[in-house]
Amino acid sequence: MSQPKNTNPIVDVWNKTASRFVELLPTEQVAKTVVNLFNVSDTQIAEILKTVKAQLPTTEALLIGKPQAGKSSIVRGLTGVSPEIIGQGFRPHTQHTERYAYPSNDLPLLIFTDTVGLGDVNQDTQSIIQELIGDLQQQARGARVLILTIKINDFATDTLRQIAKQLRDKYKDIPFLLAVTCLHEVYPQSADNHPAYPPDYEEVNRAYTAIKEDFKGLYDASILIDFTLEEDGYEPVFYGLETLRDTLADLLPEAEARAIYQLLDLDKQASNQIGNLYRNVGRRYMYAFCVMAATLAAVPLPFATMPVLTALQVSMVGLLGKLYGQNLTQSQAGGIVSAIAGGFLAQVIGRELVKFIPGFGSVIAAYWAASYTWALGEAACVYFGDVVGGKKPDPKQIQSVMQTAFQEAKERFKNVGAVLPTKHNDNKQSS
Repeated sequence: MSQPKNTNPIVDVWNKTASRFVELLPTEQVAKTVVNLFNVSDTQIAEILKTVKAQLPTTEALLIGKPQAGKSSIVRGLTGVSPEIIGQGFRPHTQHTERYAYPSNDLPLLIFTDTVGLGDVNQDTQSIIQELIGDLQQQARGARVLILTIKINDFATDTLRQIAKQLRDKYKDIPFLLAVTCLHEVYPQSADNHPAYPPDYEEVNRAYTAIKEDFKGLYDASILIDFTLEEDGYEPVFYGLETLRDTLADLLPEAEARAIYQLLDLDKQASNQIGNLYRNVGRRYMYAFCVMAATLAAVPLPFATMPVLTALQVSMVGLLGKLYGQNLTQSQAGGIVSAIAGGFLAQVIGRELVKFIPGFGSVIAAYWAASYTWALGEAACVYFGDVVGGKKPDPKQIQSVMQTAFQEAKERFKNVGAVLPTKHNDNKQSS
């Protein structure tokens, strides 16, 4: 029996268009045409990145808490980046604050501002408050959330409460999240691991209730989290991460919430399959750029999609190169993108042409852009791995890796354009 024909006229038209495109152009000309898509000058890239940066659903999280309260662990949980890289990534911002942009300063999805020396008797609390107020008065690129971070067994929080009250009184439109951390420090002696979330130990409940009462009226939602290190022996390492994700999704505007949700959800899917240290770190950054690519491909922009993706990918490849000890100029990174992706696109443009057409469907465009960006990142890691290992990169192997990664990524990112799950309100403070 013959197979039923596809009766969708739109699909038929585009399939014929794609086939005709390949018939009319010899393979070499197809390759040249595709490679021309990557002819984006340094000036154009800088302009595109500036425009993209303004379009990104960036979230700035102000972390207010004492040293050792778990602030950097929140950064680690939301980004998946190692403590060493986070420590190197924080840069002085003001006298009492420092800042870390993820995945990069050029294209940040998350910006963390940390208070330095809070609780130190030699620090002037009022100076810290004035610096934070001055920072918050600056126009934000995206959304903001203020995270009050308190260890569950720390009740010397007068300074923190004073800061929170003054900021809350002045910025009622910024959501405040109360994050109570380091739960295992008050577990009963019989507990050698985390219980099912949320923990139902009397010691935890009593301390949590007291802290919430102490900060009553100064937060919009509260959560319990315990982000440890692997050597601490607690499983999961990021205890309460999904609750943090869902609570942030409730507090933030939809675009920023979606970016964080996708970033954490996509990261979770492959984290257990990664063995190589460089690949592990590289993939953390690749997820962030895939979220950006999907976000930008799903909304109308005042320029063609391919140059935008190219600019994103040049930035991503430059960042991946840095992880492998290769400091690249934008031109050098662009040359690597062109060399790796040009041949790949020449092979797939016939059957994937429909996904290049603006307006065909934002979900398809987002899914394709994320998959393509992921595949390019995987291929770039192979390229840099060869360079670091003293081997000459093998174009055939790199193309094969990119093809395989693209097919796997299409499955991984198939729901990238879907809406966020239903919002959770369990942690909202009752009025």
